Amino acid sequence: MAAVLRRPGAPRRAVALVAVALASASVVPAASAAPEDAGGVLEWGSLALYFPTDESGFPAPPPEAGAGVTAVSVGRLDAIALKDGQALVWGDNNFGQTEVPAAAQSGVSAVSAGWAHALALKGGQVLAWGNDWYGQADVPAEARSGVTAISTSEMHNLALKQGGRVVSWGLRSDVPPEALSGVTAIAAGGDHSLALKDGGVLAWGADSHGQIDVPAAARSGVTAISAGHQHSLALKDGGVIAWGRDDDHQAEVPEAALSDVVAIDAGWTFNIALKSTGDLVMWGSNDAGEQDTTSGNPTIPACGPYLAVSAGDRIGMALKADPTAPC
Repeated sequence: MAAVLRRPGAPRRAVALVAVALASASVVPAASAAPEDAGGVLEWGSLALYFPTDESGFPAPPPEAGAGVTAVSVGRLDAIALKDGQALVWGDNNFGQTEVPAAAQSGVSAVSAGWAHALALKGGQVLAWGNDWYGQADVPAEARSGVTAISTSEMHNLALKQGGRVVSWGLRSDVPPEALSGVTAIAAGGDHSLALKDGGVLAWGADSHGQIDVPAAARSGVTAISAGHQHSLALKDGGVIAWGRDDDHQAEVPEAALSDVVAIDAGWTFNIALKSTGDLVMWGSNDAGEQDTTSGNPTIPACGPYLAVSAGDRIGMALKADPTAPC
């Protein structure tokens, strides 16, 4: 069953945000809000082992993430937010991923969180730090200039260059010929990758659950994409299209996500969609409370409007103008 978080009696308004990997000339990352819609981070789900909590045991983002944040991305062990051009990272630090390098403390325009590493985009150059088992923190020369967008999820990264060329490194470094030009958006999944070109989804990599078998509906008219652990999402005409692994029903799109959606993010086994009203729709796994709206968890207030969303490994995060405002 899908969970829908809605502000009671909320007037419909256009939320100033961007979807995951928007198909536009100036591609920006997932979970981003326009500067005038900056807010504070709310988080929920499987956080206790790696993320700080308050006195009641509920997730508690660091104080500096409580306001002025314009983007947030959550991975498996950590989260990264963008505030005033600075990357903020919190969570587990076994691989030094919360130790933000000096270069990422100013002038950053985009951020993305992986399994236990982080990416930042600064002046067209990708910065990476944290876990490096597969070389995912070793930025190749191609990704050190002219980059317009970044994406990571687990153990590999994607960068989009000016002119629409995709660069991949880490666990996966393969890029098909059709993704070497004209691409407008990218999304890195568990062991597969997505790209958007001429409104159609390109997919490559592992296909154990059909995650790269793009359905006919996603081959034209798509405006945003997102890759989960072993499933994929696309946004078309305000409705979500999903395919791939479905053991937690993550590929079964609920009715509430078939219209009026403006942003999407695929986590490991669950998804979050953001509607133009600022409401959230979540579906897929819920074994760690990643979409539980009935447990009384105060970090998931059933009122928006939310500005941007990010889904990780059974972890959800969102930006809200005033995260302390009562419902």
